[in-house]
Amino acid sequence: MPESSSSRIKGHGVEAATSLMRLSLRTAQIGKCGELLVQYRLLLLGIEAAPLSTDAGIDLVAYAPGSAQSVTIQVKTNLRAKPGGGKGKAALDWWIPENSPAECVALVDLASESVWLMTHTELLAHAQQRSGGKLHLYMYIDRSVRRRNLERISLREEFDEFLLSERAISVFNLAPRTPAP
Repeated sequence: MPESSSSRIKGHGVEAATSLMRLSLRTAQIGKCGELLVQYRLLLLGIEAAPLSTDAGIDLVAYAPGSAQSVTIQVKTNLRAKPGGGKGKAALDWWIPENSPAECVALVDLASESVWLMTHTELLAHAQQRSGGKLHLYMYIDRSVRRRNLERISLREEFDEFLLSERAISVFNLAPRTPAP
């Protein structure tokens, strides 16, 4: 089972996150890193995933051997957190087309190597903004942020239930793993 984002940050992920803070990657490279991270994490869970060669709003098709169906995934990636609104507290944010053809959206933070997986319905329910046919979902990293709407989740830890390692069981109809003795 992949380690949690918090334990990864305390371990070897710190070096990776620090290095990413200094990197200047092109948008296409950031996106490809996100897709590869999602594929890697899915494979660790025993789920096969393959990229599509065309960009039609679906980046990966995933298939769990114990399941009878595939799941389409759109991947959205952040290199690192940025100041919310340009001057505010650090936040991760993603813009996703409201009419995305993918069944799920994987939200990636490369700095912490975290992956969240939401169905399109969940994304519609949790996106904090809608504008021009796009949904805007953000997560504040800093707990001290002054939140506008306390009824909407917006702190990073409030999204823990959507971490890929938590969601794979329900999204891919996997049997829950039993801990080793």
